Amino acid sequence: MRNVSAVLAKGSALLLGSTILCTSGTALAQQTAPANGDDIVVTASKREQNLQDVPMAITALGTERLAELQVKEFQDVVKFLPSVTIQTAAPGFAQVYFRGVSSGENANHSASLPTVGTYLDEMPVTTIQGALDIHAYDLSRVEALAGPQGTLYGASSMAGTIKLVTNKPDTSGTYGEIGAEINSVAHGNFGGVAEGFINAPLGERAALRLVGWYRHDAGYIDNIPGSRTYPTSGIVQNNSAYVKNNYNDADTYGARLALGIELDDNWTLRPTIMGQIQKTNGSYSQERSSAVTGQLQTVQYNPEWSKDKWLQAALTIEGKLGNWDLTVTGGHLRRRTDVASDYSDYSYFYDALYGSGYYLRDNANNLISPNQYINGIDRYKKSFVEARIASPADAPIRFIGGVFWQRQSHNIEQNYIIDNLADDLKVPGTASDIWLTKQFRVDRDYAAFGELSYDITDKLTLTGGGRLYKFDNSLVGFFGYSAGVSSRTGVAACFGPAIVAGSPCTNLDKRTKDTGFIHKLNLTYKLSDNALIYGTWSRGFRPGGINRRGTLPPYGPDTLDNYEFGWKTNWGPVRFNGAIYQEDWKDIQLSFLGLNGLTEIRNAGVARIRGIELDLGYREGGFSINAGMSYNDAQIRRDFCLIANSSFDCTLPGSDGATNALLAPSGTQLPVTPKFKGNLVTRYEFPIGGLGGHVQFALNHIGKRRSDLRIFENALKGTLKSYTTADISIGVNGEDWKAELFATNLFDSNGIINTGVQCLETTCGDPDGLTSTGGVFYDTPIRPRLIGLKVSKEF
Repeated sequence: MRNVSAVLAKGSALLLGSTILCTSGTALAQQTAPANGDDIVVTASKREQNLQDVPMAITALGTERLAELQVKEFQDVVKFLPSVTIQTAAPGFAQVYFRGVSSGENANHSASLPTVGTYLDEMPVTTIQGALDIHAYDLSRVEALAGPQGTLYGASSMAGTIKLVTNKPDTSGTYGEIGAEINSVAHGNFGGVAEGFINAPLGERAALRLVGWYRHDAGYIDNIPGSRTYPTSGIVQNNSAYVKNNYNDADTYGARLALGIELDDNWTLRPTIMGQIQKTNGSYSQERSSAVTGQLQTVQYNPEWSKDKWLQAALTIEGKLGNWDLTVTGGHLRRRTDVASDYSDYSYFYDALYGSGYYLRDNANNLISPNQYINGIDRYKKSFVEARIASPADAPIRFIGGVFWQRQSHNIEQNYIIDNLADDLKVPGTASDIWLTKQFRVDRDYAAFGELSYDITDKLTLTGGGRLYKFDNSLVGFFGYSAGVSSRTGVAACFGPAIVAGSPCTNLDKRTKDTGFIHKLNLTYKLSDNALIYGTWSRGFRPGGINRRGTLPPYGPDTLDNYEFGWKTNWGPVRFNGAIYQEDWKDIQLSFLGLNGLTEIRNAGVARIRGIELDLGYREGGFSINAGMSYNDAQIRRDFCLIANSSFDCTLPGSDGATNALLAPSGTQLPVTPKFKGNLVTRYEFPIGGLGGHVQFALNHIGKRRSDLRIFENALKGTLKSYTTADISIGVNGEDWKAELFATNLFDSNGIINTGVQCLETTCGDPDGLTSTGGVFYDTPIRPRLIGLKVSKEF
């Protein structure tokens, strides 16, 4: 009930599931890169290395390749990362998963931290509720690091890390680019993009780079006419004020200013500031086909929109201490999201089951419409500092290590509103809230880390690493009803005056902290200059946190152990890379909707993921082909019970005598991620007179997926079917200009990436089949076919 992330699009969305191919991005990193990838430089190990020399599963997509693949936003990248899954309710609210490490959690404001870290250059930018949805322009590359990256990247890199690396200011000269695109989405309207950058020297030792962008994404979901009669009161509601075709459009605009200042030959300052505003309208889900609605249609009764704005500033200092490299970097991020969501489905079906509308009245004691909607305001702040040193990269013994500090806060405000509500029914201090969540969450991280590599021979290298960490997390504030609605929760459960401004009183104030150590061991053997094999044993972790239901204890950290064997090879124009792995996920922070629709989290699961990732590339002359696939068999290894106990016996009652139940038996597949995902990209470049031309074709396949770990809920919502999409482009380019005609989702697949229902599970039907009042199911489709024309001019 109270999970706003789910409300945004009627259920948490799983977007374009996949996982990182072991080094699949080598040939994808930039258009001019040779097949062996020798020119691809990445910073996955926090020092510059050729990608093929890094003994880990990593993908890199470079500037040119991102443009060739029509990448504009975070979810576009994921299409070409077969071991990565992205889950989102709407633009700006994304959770990323690697290698099937997902329990289908309710990723709301009071839930677990992400399992994947997202970095913008040196700064972690994953907020508590998800990654920033950054417009992908003028990026040097996107690096995707599969498997635990905890030793170097810390708490929220338990399953992997995504790095967005921007192009740096260049003192070599003044140059830039402008580009424009117009596109049309099937069943919808026209959209477009305008973007550009300029690089300018400021003397011999300084330069600036200014980047700007604007993007309009056209809508394709229709909000069609509809009405409903509330069972208790007989009040009729219609949506005539909100009927609109193609109402889920979005506008994204932002800018980045970066400076590069060389103080001398050894010391460099790199200050940057970047910001973006994203405004969306409508819902990104279609109602499951019925007598009323069809494909790409819905019936919504209240305004739906969001506004996501953020500003990030960072400073990186790089220098030399003797022949050692010193890097000190710090930054601050501020983000605010304003959201309006329709919540009338919950009102209607709750009234149908419990007759709740009978109790809803105004000050004159007249029955009022139970229609409910949400206005949410979430404010985030994140600050971090990291200092690290690295020994010379050409020495037989190499060390990199440092210290890390981070503090992130989330000021949470969610207003669940029923208009004209009587004073004794509304939460004190609000205009007309039947429910209010007003909380302040703080997550603090401290760490010291290091990795040591030793060349046993000129072919064999041993690397060991570790991270000593401490987390300290707290949650304080108010959630719930007024005393006139509930005698047990909300105001009735308050134990003190308001601590968080805007709340009537305090009914939650808890804190949890812990320290620990994680490790990494890697052995790499170079078979030749063009081939290596490696074995890795690494561990990642995710901090514990606070359950906002005060009667529940805090939940502890969970860990992921990775056992991996991989290889990287180049044989002339052919590249063949891969990895085979097993990951053991322990003390899983399983979350689900409990009483009153509140997210509950407990360490109740054990899972095993066994998988393989393969990448094959060929490039000769103007022709290239790249194929990637992943297979992940991700299962829970213990029964998942309604009430957790140390023996995982679902027949044992709770400590208070409550009846237990089996929610998912051992062997159940983890949700969200398909067992199989693959992609194929072919490209041919050829001369046309004095110009260059190209044709490109891309194919992506996503296998079927569970929508929920739990057996009953998965049957209720349905298994997500497999689907395949195709993209095509044809273009021509001159010395300083390009033009391209392209189509994504060429055959207009209506692949479903998520399905959900807004009302409580007991409202839609309970596991015993004793009650069933129906429910509106919402399926989130991929974007329909998009045809576009884009041009760019360099100067």
